Amino acid sequence: MNAPPARSTTWQRLLAAAALLAAASLAHGAELTLLSGGAIEPGLHAAVQAFKQQTGSAVKLNFNTTPQMRSRVAAGDVFDVVIAPPVAIDEFVKNGKVPIDQRVDVGRVGVGVAVRAGTPLPDISSADAIKRLVLEADALVFNRASTGIYFEALLKRLGVYEQVLAKTTRYADGASVMEHVIKGQGRQIAFGASTEILMLQGKGLQMVGPLPAEIQNQTSYLAVPMAAAGNPEGARAFLRFLATPAAKAIFVAHGID
Repeated sequence: MNAPPARSTTWQRLLAAAALLAAASLAHGAELTLLSGGAIEPGLHAAVQAFKQQTGSAVKLNFNTTPQMRSRVAAGDVFDVVIAPPVAIDEFVKNGKVPIDQRVDVGRVGVGVAVRAGTPLPDISSADAIKRLVLEADALVFNRASTGIYFEALLKRLGVYEQVLAKTTRYADGASVMEHVIKGQGRQIAFGASTEILMLQGKGLQMVGPLPAEIQNQTSYLAVPMAAAGNPEGARAFLRFLATPAAKAIFVAHGID
């Protein structure tokens, strides 16, 4: 009886098929510029690398928080592809920055809890456990982007926002949140995109786990071409690549559902 094909062979075939699909409409020699939310950074780096290897296209990546992306697009910055949460994409459509009918679902990222490496892992098994955790912690750290906006609302929903406000520190982006906790002292708890936590796992930070399902929040990311894209053919090719099973598998492998 013949053995089933190896996973690596299947993966290579998917990538090859995706590359042929993308390359069919690729503008050779033109650099592709991308603006994306930082929460999907690990998956996007891997997907872009696969796209570059298979097509030879040059790709320039730019990462910002959702508020920063809104500011850049509103100020007139132009990219070939933008990857952002639906609320931002809808705003870009309304302002004529991106077309209404060209969207690719990249994936979703949940909220995770992190502590400094070597710190005892707290109980985060329920909403009540999270409520006790934030009240007992020495400090809470989270961002002012999509994840932080949700977590602020969650603290209000749990009825503890005013009680923990004095010991809360917020940053513009997730990377600064994690750096603060890595260099901190005492029982500091970070809340942020699970992908951003996992990037620093074993580098001074440890992932406690995701927020429990009853209070979890998933931020979706959509990829769209900009109306004024300098490389529209390359943008279309990359979006076609993102829609392939191979690209989806890459994102899932990096914690993006």
